[in-house]
Amino acid sequence: MFRSLFLLFLLIPIIEIYFLIQVGDIIGAGWTVFLVVATAVIGAALLRQQGLSTLQRAQLSMAQGELPALAMLEGVMLLISGAMLLTPGFVTDILGFLLLIPPLRQALIKQMLQRGTFVSGSSMYGEQRHYKETNIIEGEIVDDEDDKKMR
Repeated sequence: MFRSLFLLFLLIPIIEIYFLIQVGDIIGAGWTVFLVVATAVIGAALLRQQGLSTLQRAQLSMAQGELPALAMLEGVMLLISGAMLLTPGFVTDILGFLLLIPPLRQALIKQMLQRGTFVSGSSMYGEQRHYKETNIIEGEIVDDEDDKKMR
C-alpha cells in the first residue's frame, strides 16, 4: 500500500511536468499557464454545480426515509475530482473532468461497489478485522459524592 502511494505521488508530478513542458513548447508558456488556471476555474464552477445537485439528491433520499449511500459515494468522488482539478496539470484535469460526468461517475461507483473497493473488511495493512461478540451489561452509574452532599 505504501509503495503504491509512493509511486503514485512520484509518477503523477513527473507525468504532469512532462505534459506541461510539451504543451508549453507548442503554444507557449503564457498560454499554458492560462489554460491551467482556466481549467481550475471552470472545474471549480462545475464541481460546485455537481456538488449542489448531489446534496439535493441526498436530502431527497433522506426525506423519503432512505439511506443516501450512492449520493454519499458520489460526494467522495466529487472530492477526488476537485482535488484533481485543483492540481496543476492537464492529466489530472482530464481525470477530474471525467469524474464530473454523472453517468460515468455513477458507473464507476457501481463497478467499485461490485468489486468491493469501497466496502472492505480489511484495514489499511490488509489484515482482516475480527469482531468478537461481547456481553453487554446494562447498568447505571451512582455517584456517592452527590448523595453525601444532599444529606
